[in-house]
Amino acid sequence: MPVTPTSPPERDKPAAGGRTVRAGGDACPGALRLHAADDGSLARVRLPAGLLTARQATALALVAEELGDGNLDITSRGNVQLRGLADGCGGELAGRLRAAGLLPSDRHDRVRNVAASPLCGLDGASGPPRTGATDVQDWARALDALLCTPAADPSDGLDLSGLSGRFLFGLDDGRGDIVALGPDVTLIASGEGQATLCFAATGPGLRIAASDAPRAAVLAAREFLAAPARSGAKAWRVRDLAPEHRPRVDALADRLTAAGIAAALLPDPRLPHGPPAPPGLVTGRDGRCALSVTAPLGRLTAAQWRLMTTVAARDGAGELRVTPWRGIVVPGLPAGTARTRLTALADAGLVTSTTSPWHRAGACAGRPGCAKSLADVRADAAACLTGLPPAGLPVYWSGCERRCGHPGGSWVDVLATGDGYRIAVRDGETETETVTARATARGLADAVAAARTSAD
Repeated sequence: MPVTPTSPPERDKPAAGGRTVRAGGDACPGALRLHAADDGSLARVRLPAGLLTARQATALALVAEELGDGNLDITSRGNVQLRGLADGCGGELAGRLRAAGLLPSDRHDRVRNVAASPLCGLDGASGPPRTGATDVQDWARALDALLCTPAADPSDGLDLSGLSGRFLFGLDDGRGDIVALGPDVTLIASGEGQATLCFAATGPGLRIAASDAPRAAVLAAREFLAAPARSGAKAWRVRDLAPEHRPRVDALADRLTAAGIAAALLPDPRLPHGPPAPPGLVTGRDGRCALSVTAPLGRLTAAQWRLMTTVAARDGAGELRVTPWRGIVVPGLPAGTARTRLTALADAGLVTSTTSPWHRAGACAGRPGCAKSLADVRADAAACLTGLPPAGLPVYWSGCERRCGHPGGSWVDVLATGDGYRIAVRDGETETETVTARATARGLADAVAAARTSAD
């Protein structure tokens, strides 16, 4: 497995019907396949369901400081990116990650993309401790173990290592936060001992036993791998395929039955859609609390990261949950301690309230890290956000037309043009409203504030 930086192939191109034509191989970075950027190499460390022990989190902070630029970037999948890595450090990086239990399988490193409802069991909305309730974090641990298990017959072309680094498994506890991400294989806890399984968070679906969910998700991924093979299409994600070439639920049901998993067809399942975990104090049924915070523009210094790790180890359950909304949840704090610790995190620069203008604000790497960027978007975003009114729509600064890491749903697109910024409101990939064709740095804050509030 290579540990030297690689450069990406030609960018993918949009096609009719919202599909994407894949122009080259999947160059998605990982812990072993590093990406060559202008500020050094970049590694992406997969964290299924965002789960980290305090010991693992400490190991990541040390790696960021000693091998990288001292920062940890949180991705829209709840993974962590390390930037500024020196040439030739790939072997040491991989060794450290293996020792921390963060690289359980070299072959399956990039396919361990699993997002799960981060507040499951913490806020009283769903999940344990009710008798018989589903803990999607348990699903995630079981699914990760299955993803890292070698195929019994690799010659059938359905080995899971063949999945793209962009393919996403989503585990929703019923609140709809993960469904909203549109995962390629979606599992939803749907009643006592039951789960709904579907492709790309759309119907039709299948009802299965919750205990079968992790194994069923793996079989659904195999069905996805079989679909392009049958049609001759090239796809990294379900939505890349034309509707007639997408994996079929009836074929998946047959695959599940052959594996001893009972499945009932749901022609038009009612799928939940809910908001992401907001920053702030989370109170559970058992009197314990969790802290939910967001990384400013998705980036934390090693010192900020270490502060959260210390809180988790000394006051919490010794665990952190990294979220797909570039946040972190620290569970298990006593009620008497939680608010004081949340204040300390706010003082350290983390976003701890939905009233902060930094809430739901993000930016790509920009200059000087990315050669394609037309501006230092992170510096411009920080200057713009300081002093703005409370947040409205999500806003995202992009240095070029690729808009790497942008949010889904409705959001404000702040796009660098080389002589300023173009501001628009978008719904996913589609522009719905042009706010201003060109904004200079002086007028940027007013234009962004207007865009975030006018369409919210």
